[in-house]
Amino acid sequence: MDKVVPTAADAVADVGDGVSLAVGGFGLSGVPAVLIDAVHRRGSTGLRIVSNNCGAMDSGLAVLLSAGRIARVTGSYIGANKEFARQYLAGELEVELIPQGTLAERLRAGGCGIPAFYTPAGVGTQIADGGLPWRYDGEGGVALASPAKEVREFDGVPYVLERAIRTDFALVRAARGDRHGNLVFRKSARNFNPLAAMAGRVTIAEVEELVEPGELDPDAVHLPGVFVQRVVALTPEQAGEKRIERRTTR
Repeated sequence: MDKVVPTAADAVADVGDGVSLAVGGFGLSGVPAVLIDAVHRRGSTGLRIVSNNCGAMDSGLAVLLSAGRIARVTGSYIGANKEFARQYLAGELEVELIPQGTLAERLRAGGCGIPAFYTPAGVGTQIADGGLPWRYDGEGGVALASPAKEVREFDGVPYVLERAIRTDFALVRAARGDRHGNLVFRKSARNFNPLAAMAGRVTIAEVEELVEPGELDPDAVHLPGVFVQRVVALTPEQAGEKRIERRTTR
């Protein structure tokens, strides 16, 4: 029942080349930066990433992206990540862009054992009809395009069929967690972390505060430990390292 491992390096020791990873975080909020750095130090390459976005500046998944370790990204937001855009347009990176709500539900469905679902999001667009560039050829042409998806009507309304997502591993960050893997997330970090955790066959969580079993109010648990296989307790310095993508004042 005790799922705590000594270090992040130990936790990702079997994250090898070519594996698929669901990674939590929303922008730079709730990004499992310590685990991502551990994967980087391990040297894993050819990674297939499923995440809302692919990091920013030199933080989060941008560490792996800049090192050329990522082969494919399934996500919903590129943002101001210029290296992401450069690799995509140069044909160095395969990218599947999908609506944000669809991404969230594909992850959740994977964790719930639901193989696919119908949604109205994307009907009448290249999401459903196919033809979205997944990979460019580096010269402005499309080397690989998305296939068409099944569209079916329910009560006269068209819906597109979306497949659930399951990954080999998931990396997430929680504000609090116990030794059994029960996790609590804080604010925006709750957007994608629980869903990514559900989709992973082996889920690794870094927690800012590790508590003993029974200390968490059961009603406050956002993700039960059944979805988590490994827990890494962060140091106070690691827990306090939180990047801000864009500082604004008012």
